[in-house]
Amino acid sequence: MHVTLIVPAPFTAVSGGYGYDRRIVAGLRALGHDAVAIELPGTHPVADSIARDAACAALDRLPLGTKVVIDGLALPAFAGLDDALAAIGAVGLIHHPTSMERGLADAEQSRLREIESRLFRRLRVAIVTSAPTAETLAKDFGVDPARIAIVEPGTDEAPRAIGSAGPTCEVLSIGTLIPRKGHDLLIRALARLFDLNWHLTLVGSESADPACSADLHTLVRALGLSDRVRFTGTVVGDALEALWQSADVFALATHYEGYGMVVAEALKRGLPMVVTKGGAAGALLTQDAGLACPVGDVDQVSKSLRRLIFSAELRQEIAEEAWKRGQTLPSWADGAALFANALASSGTKIAP
Repeated sequence: MHVTLIVPAPFTAVSGGYGYDRRIVAGLRALGHDAVAIELPGTHPVADSIARDAACAALDRLPLGTKVVIDGLALPAFAGLDDALAAIGAVGLIHHPTSMERGLADAEQSRLREIESRLFRRLRVAIVTSAPTAETLAKDFGVDPARIAIVEPGTDEAPRAIGSAGPTCEVLSIGTLIPRKGHDLLIRALARLFDLNWHLTLVGSESADPACSADLHTLVRALGLSDRVRFTGTVVGDALEALWQSADVFALATHYEGYGMVVAEALKRGLPMVVTKGGAAGALLTQDAGLACPVGDVDQVSKSLRRLIFSAELRQEIAEEAWKRGQTLPSWADGAALFANALASSGTKIAP
């Protein structure tokens, strides 16, 4: 099987979505399939003329017989090419609808929703990364559930986190500095715990939304937390693993996650955590594997963090359940096999 994945450039970008894409391409190759990635220049998901021209050019140079998979972040660049996508049996890889991003202007959000509502229904198959995202596409975007396939991300084997072993509770949060990740809510929730000994390390790219990043730095200074909050920017490899290992608590106050790969990574390492029930993020937790809070509820996030930071005993209890849950998560080999099956079965032509 020949597979062409179309993604916004650069394919090497550090994020959960791009990480998923790279691991699936590698997994398909390991299964003996010919899988390649085409990178689209320009601005995404609010596509500019460069992105739209690149989308047209990508369709023109596709090899005959290839299975075409378009990452959802690139899909809006194909607006107006509805019939062409249907004719080639294009498959969408939808991490989450881009119209659900926060921080977009009302007109941009409305336009993206209109584009996605139309294009999602012309895809031969929409591959999504979680059951909640599948429900969103069916309920809110009118996609036939029979044309939705769920392929959850995998997780690599990882050592169990040992913690900081110090008097300060080390809180770790990982996610690109964009409004959807809710870092401002997390910072405000922690600011209320002035009587407790904690420190937050915030890992994530600051270049995706420079205005959001600047606002977060300003918020930290305004709340007098400069000595309690550290921004690291993008961290990968051994340096990132060192942060995982030294963390006592993981926290993510996201507004929406198509899956929540970073939550899965925290579970794999047996970290006690506080997360919000944004999309699929909270659904990854079993009842005792972490504390899940309503989206946007700074009071509950703060109270839950207080419980974990205050009580080392509670952290240990939840860490044990998190570790057990983490060991049940699927592997990347599982994901690649399911992805290949979804592509192989995507044979029903969509009528124009």
